Amino acid sequence: MNEITLPAQPVPIAYEADVVVVGAGPGGFAAALQAARMGAKVIVVERFDMPGGVHTSGLQGAAAPGVGGIHTELMERFEREGYIYTATDADLPGWAGNPLSHYERNMKPGSQFARASFNPEGSGSVMANMLEETGVLALYGTSFVDCVVKQGSGNNTITAIVVENASGRQAIAGKIFIEGSGTAQLAASAGVPFVRGGGGQPDGTDWDGVDRPIPGGLLWIMNGIDFAKTLAHQESAKDPLLTKLIAEADAAGDIPKGLYRPKMQGKTVYGEAYVGHPTLDMSPMQKPGAFILWQNVPYEWALHMDDRAEDDAKAKRALRGFIDAEAKFLKKYVPGFEDATLTNVGRFVGVRDGRHPIGEHVFSLEDVLSGARFPDPVTKPMTKPFFWDGYRKHEFEVPFRCFLPKKIDNLILTGASLSFTYETIFMVMRNFPWCTQTGEIAGYAAARCIDKKIKPKELAWTQPYF
Repeated sequence: MNEITLPAQPVPIAYEADVVVVGAGPGGFAAALQAARMGAKVIVVERFDMPGGVHTSGLQGAAAPGVGGIHTELMERFEREGYIYTATDADLPGWAGNPLSHYERNMKPGSQFARASFNPEGSGSVMANMLEETGVLALYGTSFVDCVVKQGSGNNTITAIVVENASGRQAIAGKIFIEGSGTAQLAASAGVPFVRGGGGQPDGTDWDGVDRPIPGGLLWIMNGIDFAKTLAHQESAKDPLLTKLIAEADAAGDIPKGLYRPKMQGKTVYGEAYVGHPTLDMSPMQKPGAFILWQNVPYEWALHMDDRAEDDAKAKRALRGFIDAEAKFLKKYVPGFEDATLTNVGRFVGVRDGRHPIGEHVFSLEDVLSGARFPDPVTKPMTKPFFWDGYRKHEFEVPFRCFLPKKIDNLILTGASLSFTYETIFMVMRNFPWCTQTGEIAGYAAARCIDKKIKPKELAWTQPYF
């Protein structure tokens, strides 16, 4: 590999803070907000133009009942601002049990349902206002580049991060740093050991010997859909999966190779989830007639979008092309989409399976199944269904040590970058409410450390926060 050597140049320290947060997704946002509310001087860097991560910039917008703290505050504020929309069976008869539904497809046809979403753009503005009101300095359009680590005995210390924005390359010095990137980018740069996405997964190599991360996805929104017409076609043509329309478009050359690709055959990591895109995948969003649609990276490509630039670029090129082709197919062939308009495409391809940092404790499925209890629980016992145990519900605790990465003494993890094994973080613990809770916990811990002039690993944690 050819290399060039750049002349050494000083990087100015443009900012200093008590707490520096990398990434303003649900975890980073809540961490910054909570630490600032407790009196810490906080800076958060975010590569996009608003907080919220995949739920705003990525369009996910999944609303849910408040689980306490900042998450409840967010849901209530979104509601007051008029940004939450709830679709029900009264609005969309025939939606429950419909195979085109992303969330309700497994329900009994005719069942009652309520699917709530929040407007990504408006809610992102609300979140930005909340940071501003609290005194957090949010640097949008700012990309994390690297970090400066001071060597220590046993644990090292981050002294500053290096970022890049319209002012060029700058450094931000801090006392406590919080990982909110969603892909453990800060942790990896600091030298925290981690398991790469796609590694160590049950059945992850049984297809052709290649370890694959669960593929990322790009979300997009269409307005002006008359779902009643689509349902009428499904029923009258006996075409529930639109298979006949897809075949017609394929024969006419109107569908590119790869758009409605067949699912992988044989035993796979998730069976029918995320391994192909043979038909439409959508959910009501924002207002009547608007739907969000999923466009997944082909599983067989085995792309590591969180740590390989060529993979990230390939995913973005391919998925934009697929979205354009699918929108044209829907408008031309599918009843109910004649007057639909493609209105939004996510600002980034969401990474479902990135790096898994190794912390002072690695939360695992064994912890769940054994009913393990810890001296440092962050919440009261939680009860959730676990995919790897047949969706059976289990009561469990998460220790604060999962927030504390190996080798670094002033870094706190959040959200999808917690010290969890792959099967626990992906299928159970990466949703908006939990990521927001973890951020609030991290922000609380950081502010306490600043007040006590100690490092996170020195903080005595004995009582649940939630």
